[in-house]
Amino acid sequence: MEMAEVIVLVVVVLLVLIVAVKSVMVVPQAQSAVVERLGRFRTVAEPGLNMLVPFFDRVRARIDLREQVVSFPPQPVITQDNLTVSIDTVVYFQVTDARAAVYEISNYIVAVEQLTTTTLRNVVGAMSLEETLTSRDAINTQLRGVLDTETGRWGIRVARVELKAIDPPPSIKDSMEKQMRADREKRAMILNAEGTRESAIKTAEGQKQSAILAAEGQKQAAILEAEADRQSSILRAQGERASQYLQSQGQAKAIEKVFAAVKRAKPTPELLAYEYLQTLPQMAQGDANKVWVVPSDFGKSLEGFARMLGEPGEDGVFRYEPSQDTSDAPPAEAVEESVQAWFDTSTNPEVAEAVRAAEAVARKEVPPANMAQPPEQG
Repeated sequence: MEMAEVIVLVVVVLLVLIVAVKSVMVVPQAQSAVVERLGRFRTVAEPGLNMLVPFFDRVRARIDLREQVVSFPPQPVITQDNLTVSIDTVVYFQVTDARAAVYEISNYIVAVEQLTTTTLRNVVGAMSLEETLTSRDAINTQLRGVLDTETGRWGIRVARVELKAIDPPPSIKDSMEKQMRADREKRAMILNAEGTRESAIKTAEGQKQSAILAAEGQKQAAILEAEADRQSSILRAQGERASQYLQSQGQAKAIEKVFAAVKRAKPTPELLAYEYLQTLPQMAQGDANKVWVVPSDFGKSLEGFARMLGEPGEDGVFRYEPSQDTSDAPPAEAVEESVQAWFDTSTNPEVAEAVRAAEAVARKEVPPANMAQPPEQG
């Protein structure tokens, strides 16, 4: 009897343990469990500790409530221009209703894959190859809108759809590469032509500016040269005028000195005749003087000149007597006030100002070609 009681006690304890285990269910965070009772849906167990009725309640499925990422294999899709392309898609979705995900669809992952494939074919089939390659965002938006609408009744929310790769046929790839190469060569030729044109324009502008500056320089040089010639002519004329004036003053002074010496020497007619005879050879030295005739009454002329200007001395010879007029005469070297300006060696202010202006223009910095104003449009 004791052995039987022990066995019964052990069986009872095991039953209690089994009932306790089947009565308690712990659901992890971000998961939910669909609970059925006797084959019918009872409730959705939330994360945490949940109580079950042993032998009557059972867990039909555990659903992951986190956002899931599913990458589908490449799918062949025919475009509007009858070209087959291979497209890889990635779908981001999340189960929002565990009951609908279990009871409304048998396998929601396969359903999402198939729905994505059919929707992708419908969207891409209305586009050409070029539009397909350049309209990824539009395709993604259309796929997400259709999938989110269709999967809503399955308790699934589609977050976004991405096209991972679009692979056209090899022949199309080759043609596209050739087209891209041709486009690059075309752009290169255009850029080279633009560079050549810009270079020619810049060169022409530089030559234009150089010609303008050279013309300005020649103009300023011609102005300065003309001004210098004018001033030089003026100064040369002024110098010649002053020189002639000084020569005339010197000749006057020499004549004055000669006459003063003659007056002091009291020459006789014989001396005058002798000096005249000494001067005759010099007077006859010219190439045009072939014959020189001495007038016969020359002696009488000298005698009359001596009698007119001189007075007889104790020996009866007429001698020149200096004039007794002691009136003050201006010295020959005296310069009149009206000609004082002839000997002024100071610089003319107008000439100095013209020279300074020319030097300022010559020292002016030449602006670079890129700062020059663009030529006026004709």
